[in-house]
Amino acid sequence: MKLTDHLKLNPFVIAPMAGITDHSFRTFIRNLDSSVVVSELISANGLEYHNERTFEMMGYDEVQRPVGLQLFGDDPEILARSAQIVESKGVDFIDLNFGCPVPKVTKKGAGSAMLKDLVMLQKVLSAVVKAVKIPVTIKVRTGWNHETLNADEVGHIAYNEGITWMAIHGRTRSQNYEGKANWDYIGEVKAKVKIPVLGNGDVLTADEAVSWLKKYGLDGILIGRGALRNPYIFKESLALYQGRDEKIEKDFYNLLITLNELYALRCSDRLREIQLRKFAAWFSTGYPDSAQFRKKLFQSPNADSILEESRIYFSNLSAIKFKSHEEEKFLMGGHG
Repeated sequence: MKLTDHLKLNPFVIAPMAGITDHSFRTFIRNLDSSVVVSELISANGLEYHNERTFEMMGYDEVQRPVGLQLFGDDPEILARSAQIVESKGVDFIDLNFGCPVPKVTKKGAGSAMLKDLVMLQKVLSAVVKAVKIPVTIKVRTGWNHETLNADEVGHIAYNEGITWMAIHGRTRSQNYEGKANWDYIGEVKAKVKIPVLGNGDVLTADEAVSWLKKYGLDGILIGRGALRNPYIFKESLALYQGRDEKIEKDFYNLLITLNELYALRCSDRLREIQLRKFAAWFSTGYPDSAQFRKKLFQSPNADSILEESRIYFSNLSAIKFKSHEEEKFLMGGHG
């Protein structure tokens, strides 16, 4: 099956997020019906210079397929060699990041800084596509700033260089994660380019995911922080998209049990506890007394205590409907 065929069956995809879409989380979210999964940022320079931690980031489970690894860098030759290393790991595709706004990435000309130099961007795409046999996708922003919106130009270049799809985060680099995603511009780009386009930004509900997919004629929807608050969003979006009247029961406590088991396989106790606190806090967003719950989480000394506080909190929510998006700000950041 071609990579794009997976989007035809299920167009809802977890957005790659630094510090989040690691090995354990990708297995977790793939089992919750994300169409495909993509790794967090992997440094091409780290692979070039044989950084042990960078190589560890390329691990994956078979259950994650189709799985892609996301590379960033600023040198076409290094990116091409790194892409060959990634391909040798047996993954299904390579994703190139031109969206990350973090200064330590952009100051070297990588991430969203590449949107300021489309000649270099074209050289990168050409070098990587020629270096590997597996599909190559890209993630971009709408532009560097509001005066230089150029995702449409990137789309034309990407299509000509044989890129499989382009995902667009609906903010400029200068916006970082502030303001609203510009879905109208994403729709304009989709209407202008031949390459498949996935939209990303502010997708917090299944209704929004399906609405924007259909309104703008997109090929897919990337969901980032909406999936951190509600990992069931992929099942909900797919059911709505397929016209199935299906009520999906949410069990956040058992999700945390699953995450705990997955992180225990691959992480230190300290990292496992950090991740559990984050996810438990995110799952509580918009529910009553979530601030008090988060305070208890960050006072919990170990994973067992975190899980027990979560069991108490979420069991008390069984009859309470989610109320609002009032704590969206808490979920900002994390991806390009």
